[in-house]
Amino acid sequence: MAGLTYKNAGVDIDKGDEVIRRIKNKVKSTFIPGVLNDLGGFAGLFEIKDYKEPVLVSGTDGVGTKLKIAIECKKYDTIGIDLVAMCVNDILTCGAKPLFFLDYVAIGKLEENKFEQIISGIVEGCRQAGCALLGGETAEMPGMYAGEDFDVAGFAVGACEKSQIITGNKIEENDVVLALPSTGFHSNGYSRLRKLFLDELKLNVTDYIEEEGKTVEEILLTPTKIYVKEIQQIMKKYEIKGMAHITGGGIDGNISRIIPENLKAKIDRRTLPEFPGVKTVKKYIDEEELFEVFNMGAGFMFVVNKSDGDLILEEFKQFGVFEAGMIINRE
Repeated sequence: MAGLTYKNAGVDIDKGDEVIRRIKNKVKSTFIPGVLNDLGGFAGLFEIKDYKEPVLVSGTDGVGTKLKIAIECKKYDTIGIDLVAMCVNDILTCGAKPLFFLDYVAIGKLEENKFEQIISGIVEGCRQAGCALLGGETAEMPGMYAGEDFDVAGFAVGACEKSQIITGNKIEENDVVLALPSTGFHSNGYSRLRKLFLDELKLNVTDYIEEEGKTVEEILLTPTKIYVKEIQQIMKKYEIKGMAHITGGGIDGNISRIIPENLKAKIDRRTLPEFPGVKTVKKYIDEEELFEVFNMGAGFMFVVNKSDGDLILEEFKQFGVFEAGMIINRE
């Protein structure tokens, strides 16, 4: 027993330290004004400036069974973007500007190349969101995660003025629902997608789908769109009354969370744009299930008054913004 060490038990501290050294500069490239610490401490420090009555807004999430596709494809550089997107898009719905992000990676055996790809994706996500990767935790847990399995989770913190918090309580009848297109399935419904593509259709991840013009891997590992910069630009000029990140539960399940009880959103499904993979799933999955599970082309929705809606559609058409519906009386 005297020869048994932590390393023999499956945890290589030296390798972990080397991986941290390799990614240090990538992580520091995300640092924005307000970061007060260097890497390696026990906690991250961030100074909040330029707010009169700052309110902190936080959100946490993972990417679900999309990880299974990444493992199957041995491609790990987009999962981190998904992780950041799922968190920052959520806090964005309150009108918050993302400030910093923390990650947690749990893995059976630390492989330097795999881990570096995961962190590189998180770094890229933070750059797209304009926030700092302030810290994180890597847990090497042999016996808990078998083979290639691992899990990731994220935690985002943003801030907004107390007087400018967006809750949806200002939404009125005849307001319009605008939407920004999704890049794909984002990070939801992957248990169903895996079953369809890999089990029912018996496709391999490398198979090319002629109708889609992409491989199964390309369709399923397209990273989640981060909407921070687009929404922030729109918010500078126009009042947004409510916002919804369209994730699990589909359009109805998410936008209903911000609509006052006496109102509802009437969505015109004909306005929703197609995205890679949607032609295939429409052939094999019932329409109602599609709209209960997937974003169906609308990754992020927001409500404005009608006159502002017309101006936004014209001024920000480069973002692909489109009118998806209107607010009507529930009666």
